[in-house]
Amino acid sequence: MTDVVEEPVVISGRVKFGAAVFVLSILLPVAGLPLVPSLGLSAAATATVSGLLLVSAEVLGVVAVAIMGKPGYRLIKGRVFGFLKKHGPAERVSPMRYRIGLVMFALPILFGWVQPYVTKLAGDWQTPLALAVVGDLMLLASLFVLGGEFWDKVRSLFIREATASFPASPPAGH
Repeated sequence: MTDVVEEPVVISGRVKFGAAVFVLSILLPVAGLPLVPSLGLSAAATATVSGLLLVSAEVLGVVAVAIMGKPGYRLIKGRVFGFLKKHGPAERVSPMRYRIGLVMFALPILFGWVQPYVTKLAGDWQTPLALAVVGDLMLLASLFVLGGEFWDKVRSLFIREATASFPASPPAGH
């Protein structure tokens, strides 16, 4: 059996163009979908335009990979995942960081749970879009603040055979 040695990928204009198309495929639904309802279209037209944005984003993603080629795609993928691994959540975090992360995780969920009842009592009051976006971003940021062990806890929710393991005594500082 022979080892396959891959040549280093040169970041050519083709790879740069493919990466730009790939970024466009991500930005299209992220930037476009929130704007569609503000166009004043009917519900059917809004749904159609939103669906077209999502489908075109998927198609652009495939086109980007075709433009870059397999080596270019591997290069971009390696850099993106390398960045995420380097700047992603720490495996273990301090007790204070964990508490802050739990508050960041729970507040948007609690607000989302209570908000329909509050709006019913307050009449025509609606949640401002900015507040909803801040809550979503806080929830996502909390996953990084909480660290890798929290990800394992969330993942275990979806594994039927997973069980909880509690320490015999709480660690110092709790």
